[in-house]
Amino acid sequence: MSRIRLPRQKSLIMPEVKNPFVHKIHLTWLDKIRIALMTVTVFPIRVILIVLLLLLAWPLAAVAIACRNQEGKKEPMAGWRSILTLTIVTVWRLVFFVGGFHWISLTGKLAPLEEAPVLIAGPHSSYFDALPLVICGGPSIVTKSSNISIPVFGTLVEFTQPVLVSREDPDSRANTVREIKKRAQSEGKWPQIMIFPEGTCTNRTCLINFKPGGFYPGVPVQPVCIRYPNKLDTITWTWEGPSALKIIYLTLCNFHNSIEVEFLPVYKPNQEERENPKLFAENVRELMSESLGIPVTDHTYEDCRLMMYAERHNVPAAMGLIEFRKISKKLGLDFDNLKELLNQFISICKNKEHITKEEFAEYLGVPISDTLTQMFDMYDRDRSGTIDFREYVIGLSLISQPANTDETLQLAFKLFDSNNKGYITEEELNDILYNAFEMDNIDSANLFTQVDSDKDGKITYDEFYHFAKEKPEYAALFMTFRQLQQRAVAEDPDVINGKISNGSSKNGTKLKDE
Repeated sequence: MSRIRLPRQKSLIMPEVKNPFVHKIHLTWLDKIRIALMTVTVFPIRVILIVLLLLLAWPLAAVAIACRNQEGKKEPMAGWRSILTLTIVTVWRLVFFVGGFHWISLTGKLAPLEEAPVLIAGPHSSYFDALPLVICGGPSIVTKSSNISIPVFGTLVEFTQPVLVSREDPDSRANTVREIKKRAQSEGKWPQIMIFPEGTCTNRTCLINFKPGGFYPGVPVQPVCIRYPNKLDTITWTWEGPSALKIIYLTLCNFHNSIEVEFLPVYKPNQEERENPKLFAENVRELMSESLGIPVTDHTYEDCRLMMYAERHNVPAAMGLIEFRKISKKLGLDFDNLKELLNQFISICKNKEHITKEEFAEYLGVPISDTLTQMFDMYDRDRSGTIDFREYVIGLSLISQPANTDETLQLAFKLFDSNNKGYITEEELNDILYNAFEMDNIDSANLFTQVDSDKDGKITYDEFYHFAKEKPEYAALFMTFRQLQQRAVAEDPDVINGKISNGSSKNGTKLKDE
């Protein structure tokens, strides 16, 4: 049986990095011995020294913050407060030194504020990414508002006069963009702003989608590339992997932790980029990708939200990974749409990671047949023999939904309604389903009961229409059956519906060929 070929959009092919939000640490027996020895020797000393250093910096930051009124907080620090910045930055550098970051490999040069008001850093993979902030002299940052409430650490963050983001506040995005623009366009009044435009941590195997907030001001930016070339990666903190405390513990048990920071040349946007912040962000990301030697993908924080949603339903978190930005842009789906589809997908695959052909057939209430196999294969984009969530979303959007038109549904209804009565009887449904899918009378009767919502023993067009809209896969099944039927008739005019050579159904009723 030859397969019906579906034209595939290159823009919807699988990304080079399937999951940038997972990280596993594999310890050798030598690693375990080293960690055990460090735990009882160096680790406790490091912890004590770090705590003492933070307690030294904290009161300085607390005093600087406490002595400001609400109006003063809207202005950059000046006078004696700004002098404290150098002291606190020095203490932070000592904190990292004690933690094993003894030296830093620097490439390029930090641009002055006048040349680059905004620093674009990435990939963002850990809270140890605070070290580049120290190297840059303590610029302001964009961070979650919840970070301010963390004891000691929150006060030190607040001292940098960060731009705060709240994912729960619907107005937060607009307010954040407005504040970044105000500071970046202040002509040196405010300090530089360092932004991690990915908005979440990844495993550094790629650069995910850049949020455009830092590019709205349209000012020159300096890309800052971060690498951690350690043999054992205890730095990376992702959504699926070791906890934050475990990452800190393992990192402090290393003899030395390597970090490389590369300052790329200042990127000056052209007129088109100033008018289109998303294009500006894309071009800077491509530049950083080339320097880092890693690909770009269209994953976003919304992928992480779908991962968390999947976990709450006791299925693998990776099930929710679809490259949200690309799928949303190409298929016109928002987060709520995808959450609803994920619920549906979970119900079909029975809390596994993929839908099998048997599960697909069971969901539609039809047996496995040539027609169902053809449709299943069109969903199965990577020819793996199963359908993952990404393939399911694309299949529904590009195969089932386009087929589910009023014209298609009217054609399908006419095929079932052999005498143009305006309704379908159970016998007529049995005949077509037997020829199309080899469905027996019991399964056909069950499907008839589902469609016949008012239980009057017949299916009207309205009932047929509403059922098809709830399960658009049926329209695609019908179109696939029609293609197979037409192909069979073209090859042998005596073959009707691909099953009955004499033009009759199992009950002897002549079937129409529309």
